[in-house]
Amino acid sequence: MPEKIFCLSGRNDSFFSQLQYLTLGKVSLHNIESAITFLRALQKLTTKINILEFNGFSFEFTEKDNQLQLIHALISIIKSQDQLRLFSMTNTPIHILTKHYGIILALECQKNSLQEIIVENCDYSEEFDVLKNSKNLETLHLRIYCDYKIPLKILPYNKISTLEISDYVIKTKEMSLILEKSGILLQRLKIESRCSEIQDASVLLGMLRSFCPNITCLNITKIGFSTQLIEVIGNLQSLQFLTLMCIVDEVSEEEMKIRALNFAIILQSTLQYLDLIDNWLEPYFDIFLNHCNSPLRKLIIGSLNNEKSTKALIEFCV
Repeated sequence: MPEKIFCLSGRNDSFFSQLQYLTLGKVSLHNIESAITFLRALQKLTTKINILEFNGFSFEFTEKDNQLQLIHALISIIKSQDQLRLFSMTNTPIHILTKHYGIILALECQKNSLQEIIVENCDYSEEFDVLKNSKNLETLHLRIYCDYKIPLKILPYNKISTLEISDYVIKTKEMSLILEKSGILLQRLKIESRCSEIQDASVLLGMLRSFCPNITCLNITKIGFSTQLIEVIGNLQSLQFLTLMCIVDEVSEEEMKIRALNFAIILQSTLQYLDLIDNWLEPYFDIFLNHCNSPLRKLIIGSLNNEKSTKALIEFCV
């Protein structure tokens, strides 16, 4: 494999010298030597990569010599680029790197250009402290089994305007502290609970209302459809994009009618995009549409299963 690649690269130096986007797929024990050879050669050929994605290992990392060689080759790629804008590091849940072996530390060399970080299945280490010096870091994605210490440690030092926290279960206390530290700079927020309803959501919503009034894009998954949620959304004066998947199991039919109506009424005139995931509002969709005055450019729903909702949608679109 590496011989074929570099036979080609020898004739296409100009291609590799212009490379801007590199994804290193999940490395297995079978292809680790090829990955090392590729990265070492690539380091000599390109300095223009601005998006670098490392998808981790398909085996347990045991600090064997060739495994460390791969890490060092990756670090060399990070350091040798002129302007790395986005760095992504993801791992499988059973192969989490509890140490980072200088990978995150190497991002110190990109402190003037780095704008976006994506980490998945990642523990906190002191290496993340170097991100405090990243002058232009504005987007942070934390996905699945990520240590909440990562944002809590760096948020006071960065101007994060886009934040994603996606986990199987959202830790409400820590998430609330993150919102408090994010403050008025935060404009785009995604909170995704993949398995269960967000617990103690009132605390989280209180923090969102008090500290993050400038949200323009909000995406929340598996949160109770409460009157407090409706009020918080209504207070986001600059909201343009809204994605919601609400839990409504414990809300009575009569109360759902009231909340569907109130939800429609409070939506801002700034709202352009609305995605109602998983049909949670479908039985009351006609009520919602008949009272919604937001000039939506895009409305996403799962399905329409009754004539009243279909008629309301047609009238809404006319």
